[in-house]
Amino acid sequence: MEKILFLSHTEENGRLSGHALEALTAASQAAHDLGGELVLGLFGGSASEAATQVSGKCLIVEGEAFGHSRYATDAAAAEALVKTSAASIVFSPSTSRMNRILSGVAARVGGETDSHIAGFSASNGELIVNRWYYHQRMLGELSRLTRPWFLSIDAGVFERFSGEGAAETQTISVEVTEHLTRTTVKGLKSPTSGEQTIRPDAEILFVAGAGWTKKQPDGQQHVDIAAERILGFLKKSGASLGSSKSLVDLAGEGQAVLPFMTHLNQIGQTGATPRHQKGLSTCCHGEEPHVVGWRFINERRAVNLDANCGWAQGKTDVLYVADAFEVMEEVNKLMSD
Repeated sequence: MEKILFLSHTEENGRLSGHALEALTAASQAAHDLGGELVLGLFGGSASEAATQVSGKCLIVEGEAFGHSRYATDAAAAEALVKTSAASIVFSPSTSRMNRILSGVAARVGGETDSHIAGFSASNGELIVNRWYYHQRMLGELSRLTRPWFLSIDAGVFERFSGEGAAETQTISVEVTEHLTRTTVKGLKSPTSGEQTIRPDAEILFVAGAGWTKKQPDGQQHVDIAAERILGFLKKSGASLGSSKSLVDLAGEGQAVLPFMTHLNQIGQTGATPRHQKGLSTCCHGEEPHVVGWRFINERRAVNLDANCGWAQGKTDVLYVADAFEVMEEVNKLMSD
């Protein structure tokens, strides 16, 4: 019988993130399908709040030393939780903090790890996981005999766990030596709300295309107005910002660009493939290399002046043939009322 461990760090407020709760759903489902036992392993500065979000047996490593992301202390905490639980399969959210340590922890306990898991199935007591390859164009299936097996779960694949209850907690002691704390955290620097444009947990994906920086009907470029309307919508809606490749490439061509746009915002075959519930494309042509990045967006809408653009060829649910400057000005007004 497989013993399933859900392994995750807590956030600064002591709670689990939405991504972690999605991975917990995967772990719970796997334990049910395999007829195995589910154990939760949490580490962080404090895990008391996280314990109220879950139910069942919960192992905890907490303390000031585990409050910030640091490889040595995170790996020590994760190793202790894996060994104490005697887990054969470990599910974790694919956050940067967890991905940083999983391979190292797997090596310490003689296990194997696979990342970017996008689904799984159980057949005759065997777990078969799904993983995308070749820019999400090829879905592969794989299984392993090696145990423990560490699985890093992508965001947006599973529903968030909602079975809140009284968890049966057990605190695990991990000795914090000077060797583990040689790396010190001096402080945190985060972008302001106006600068933070990539929001994986947002319901809406707003994508800007190169048309925002082109000459407008008056023969002039209005990049400053474009930036104001796009940022205004992002602040009011809490949406995440995406971009077409043509827009982020303009910087290398010496043309006017949106000051907050980088290649990290790029959506498409050579960019990101986000998993938001809704998506709104503006000033994009809807060509296949860009649209491939929208494959996991549930509801698609686009704004374009060209009624025969790529979006009109069955790639969007609704196409608004209109000027994006005018549309977003009106949308921002309505959201301010």
